[in-house]
Amino acid sequence: MSALVVGYDGTAGARAAIREAARLAPLLDAPVVVAFAFGTSPVGGEVADLSATLRERGEALLEEGTSALRAAGVEVRGELLDMKPAEGLVALAEREDAQMIVVGTYGERPLKAMLIGSTPNKLVHLSERPVLVVRG
Repeated sequence: MSALVVGYDGTAGARAAIREAARLAPLLDAPVVVAFAFGTSPVGGEVADLSATLRERGEALLEEGTSALRAAGVEVRGELLDMKPAEGLVALAEREDAQMIVVGTYGERPLKAMLIGSTPNKLVHLSERPVLVVRG
């Protein structure tokens, strides 16, 4: 029973991804792993403070995302990943032998997404597993 991996950052797109995972999990007989991934640069004097703040925010967001899925009757657990989001979600999906990665988007324009490097765009290129992008 391989999981669905859901990237969650609290945005409208991420909440839409949680709702879609709640819909899909029973159909696919899959538990869900909700992940908050953050990457901090190891260079700089205030990195420890930034990392602690991101970790604290990530824990709160994981509680929010996992609570929504538990309320829907879905087997779920959270994962806090100290990695860049796309790379972290791909690594987690590999480790979990996930059926797919589910992420939200807020509908950025394709050129902007390519130039800035949106997480959904990166996932589509990095992941060997299916990636479901849900619009918020």
